[in-house]
Amino acid sequence: MRWDGQKDGADRQQALPGLPGLVRSVRTPDFADVVFHEVNAKSVLNKVPGGGLPFGWTVNPYRGCTHGCTYCLTGDTPVLLADGRTKPIAELAVGEEVFGTSEGRYVVTRVRAHWKTSKPAYRLTLSDGTQVVAGGDHRFLTDEGWKHVTPGRCDDFEERPYLVKGAQLVGTGRFAAPPARGAEYRTGYLWGLVRGGLPSHPDVLARVREFSGGRVPRENELVEWPTTPGEEWSKGFLAGLFDARGSSTGGELVMSSSDSAVFEAAVLALTRLRVSHVVEVRGVRIVGGLAERLRFLHLVCPAIPRGNAVEGMAVPVTAGLAVVSVESLGVTRTLYDITTGTGDFVANGLVSHNCFARNTHTYLDLDAGRDFDTQVVVKVNAVDVLKAQLRSRRWRREHVAMGTNTDPYQRAEGRYALMPGIIRALADSGTPFSILTKGTVLSRDIPLLAQAASSVPVGIGVSLALLDRELQSGLEPGTPSPQARLELVRRVRDAGLPCGVFVAPVLPKLTDSEERLDALLASIAEAGATGVTVLPLHLRPGAREWFARWLVRERPDLVDDYRRLYARGSYVDARYRRWLTARIQPLLGRHGLDVRGKRDAVGVPGDDEGLWPEGSLPASTPNAPVAQEQLTLL
Repeated sequence: MRWDGQKDGADRQQALPGLPGLVRSVRTPDFADVVFHEVNAKSVLNKVPGGGLPFGWTVNPYRGCTHGCTYCLTGDTPVLLADGRTKPIAELAVGEEVFGTSEGRYVVTRVRAHWKTSKPAYRLTLSDGTQVVAGGDHRFLTDEGWKHVTPGRCDDFEERPYLVKGAQLVGTGRFAAPPARGAEYRTGYLWGLVRGGLPSHPDVLARVREFSGGRVPRENELVEWPTTPGEEWSKGFLAGLFDARGSSTGGELVMSSSDSAVFEAAVLALTRLRVSHVVEVRGVRIVGGLAERLRFLHLVCPAIPRGNAVEGMAVPVTAGLAVVSVESLGVTRTLYDITTGTGDFVANGLVSHNCFARNTHTYLDLDAGRDFDTQVVVKVNAVDVLKAQLRSRRWRREHVAMGTNTDPYQRAEGRYALMPGIIRALADSGTPFSILTKGTVLSRDIPLLAQAASSVPVGIGVSLALLDRELQSGLEPGTPSPQARLELVRRVRDAGLPCGVFVAPVLPKLTDSEERLDALLASIAEAGATGVTVLPLHLRPGAREWFARWLVRERPDLVDDYRRLYARGSYVDARYRRWLTARIQPLLGRHGLDVRGKRDAVGVPGDDEGLWPEGSLPASTPNAPVAQEQLTLL
C-alpha cells in the first residue's frame, strides 16, 4: 500500500482492515455505515514534489472522504459497449471499451474502475417505459444538466439538483432485450446468412460453427421457407441477413438482396418485430433515428460488431424520456458502477454519470466501491507526529499548505477535531501556514486561527466564480452558494485573518461583462477580501466535455466562439487573457483590490502565469508562479 510505510510497526504485506498495525476500526451512529480506520502514522508532514508551487509542504490528516456522493446501478443494467452490443454492468471489467459522450456525441472510452456496493435502491420510470434501478446519489443527464435520482445535499452545503416528474432525460431510452438464441433463432440465422451469401468474417464463421454443429448448410438445402415464422426465427433471420448483406455507414443501417424471396422475407420480419423501416431501391433501411437503429441491433444481435452505427452520433434529446416516477424500493440492493475515461457511460439508453475519484481509493489497497463509501483512514496521532516532525533540527519552518489534496474540514473533522491541534503545533513551532477549504467546519476554528496568526503568518483562500445563483447552481451543483462563500470570507476577515479569493472561472461571453465582474468584485471587496486573483475558464479533459454539452444545450450561439477561444487546448487564447486583464485591472482599482499594481497579465493566468490566490498566503510567503487551474471545477 502507498501508506504502509507510515504505520507504526507496519509489515509490507499488511492490508488495512483487521490486521496488526491498526489502532482500531470504529463505527458511530453519527456516520451511518462508515468505518473509520484509525491509523498511527509515521509522518503527516509531506514534501510537495517539484518546485512550481508557492509552498513546499502539506499536512493531510485524512485519506478518503465522508461526504462523497455514491452513484451505482443494479447489476443487470445494460451498458452500451463500443461494438454496439450491451452487457450487464455487473459483468463489465476494467479495460473494456464502452460508449461515453464528448461534446454531445457518443465516443468510445475505456472502463478504468469497476466496483459494487450496497445502498438503498430506487426505481426510475420514464414515459417510454424505460426503467432503471439506482442509488439515490446516482446522476443522469437531463436537458437541464446532471441531476441526482433523489434530493439531498452534496458536501453538506446546497440542495442538489434531482429528478422530478416531467424532467427530460437525454439518450435513446431503454435497450431491447437480446434474443434467447434458441433453436428457432439459430435456424433463422442460418437461413438469413446462407440465403444472403455467406461472408468470411471470423465472427460470422464462429457463430455458424456454433449454430450448425460445425457443418455449414448449403443454399440448396434451405428451400422450404417456414409457413408461420415466429419472432425468434425472424430475429435470427434478420441477424444472419444483416451479417451477409447489411451495411452500417454514417449511422445508416441498410440490408439488400437480389433474391426477391429473401428481400420479401426481410420486410415481413421487420414488420413482425415492429422495427421501423422503409423500402428503397438500394434495399430496406431502418428509420426512426439512433434509438430505432440500436433497437434493431440489440433485438436481432448480428455477429459482426456495429459500433460504427453509434460512434460520432449526436446524443438525442427526445420527448419520450420524461420522468414518470422515482420510487423507493424499500430495500438495500447490491449496486454496481464504473469509472470511464469520459466520466460517463450509457446505461439502458440513458447518459449516466460516473465517479472520477473512486479508483484512487485502490491506492490504499481498498476497493473502489463500498470501501470508498465507508472506509475512511484517519491519522489519529497526526498532532503528536506533526509536533515531533516540527521539532526536528532539519525543519526550516517552511510554509505548509492544507487543503491541497483532501479537505481538512470535511465532515469527519467534526468528530475527530484534528485541525485545532495541527494549527497549534504549526503556530508553536513558528511555521507559517495556509488553508484552502469549502468546509463550513472552518468556522469552529476561526478564533484559534486568529490566535495562531499572532505568532506566525496565517492565510486562507476561497474560490468564487459568479453571483448569478441560477447559473452557478447549473455549473457547480453541490457547492456552496455565492452568498455562503462571501459570508465565509466576511467571518474570516472579521477575525483579522487574510482571506484571498479566486475569481474562477471567468466564462468568456457569459460572466466576463463589465457589469457582472464589477458586481462580483464589489461584493468581494465588501466582504473584506485581502486580495483577488482572476482566472479565465480552464477546460482540462473531463471538464471540457462536460462544459461542451452544457454549452450546446444552454448557449448554442456561443459554441463557435468557444471553439475558437480554446482551439489550442485547455487554456483560453492569449489574446483573450490580455483583454480580460485590461478589463479587470480598472475594476480591481475601483474596489481597492489592485494590491499588486498594473503589471500586464498579473492575476489573469494562462498556462504558466498563474499565482496562488492573491491575499491568501502568509505575508512572508512569496507568490511563486504556478500552472494554476481554477479551484471552482466544472
